[in-house]
Amino acid sequence: MAKNGIPWIDISVALRPELPVWPGDPPFCLSRLAEVAGGDEATVSALSLGVHCGTHLDAPSHFIAGAGDMESFSCSAVNGPVQVVEILGTSAIGAQILSNTLLPGCRRVLFKTANSSYWKEERFRSDYAFVALDGAAFLIAKGVALVGIDYLSIGSMQPEQDVHPRLLAAGVWILEGLDLRKVQPGNYDLICLPLRIRDCEAAPARAFLAPPGTLAGTGD
Repeated sequence: MAKNGIPWIDISVALRPELPVWPGDPPFCLSRLAEVAGGDEATVSALSLGVHCGTHLDAPSHFIAGAGDMESFSCSAVNGPVQVVEILGTSAIGAQILSNTLLPGCRRVLFKTANSSYWKEERFRSDYAFVALDGAAFLIAKGVALVGIDYLSIGSMQPEQDVHPRLLAAGVWILEGLDLRKVQPGNYDLICLPLRIRDCEAAPARAFLAPPGTLAGTGD
């Protein structure tokens, strides 16, 4: 999508009833309350979904009691220059892999993995790629402010291996459910705007990538 000459890339997944969700989470549901085509004055719809459905941003309160919720969203931390890293052939993204791929000074990173192909399936895939514990420690040590991935969780399904608590406790925002199928590895500018939901640990978001420098002055 190009607007004013800027080739924006939409990296959000389209919300739809057949979209896979995390086990136990409610599915997306769109209900039509009124419709012009049916003779109504206006078309009116209602939504029902979990806040971790599709593309969404996790706040610290997702795993930490008393921590900031979506009202504490930091636009400057989330938006700005970002590195898209493609990692294939492994399910656990660890420190060794990151040390060979992450650029010095990187503040935001999105992982493009084999997960991207899973959006074509309606069933949830438990064999998704995730960030390992030592990978999370590496990202924290490097001062990363945002980490994103192309499926429904940044962490392992095994609770003892889940990196959510470590990342969120360190002030790292987590962007999940990205569609990176059309994105080449490299440097971009990221814009991500989640819904403002009070007292909530996450929120659906719309996310775009643009050529580096597009958002000059809005982030670091």
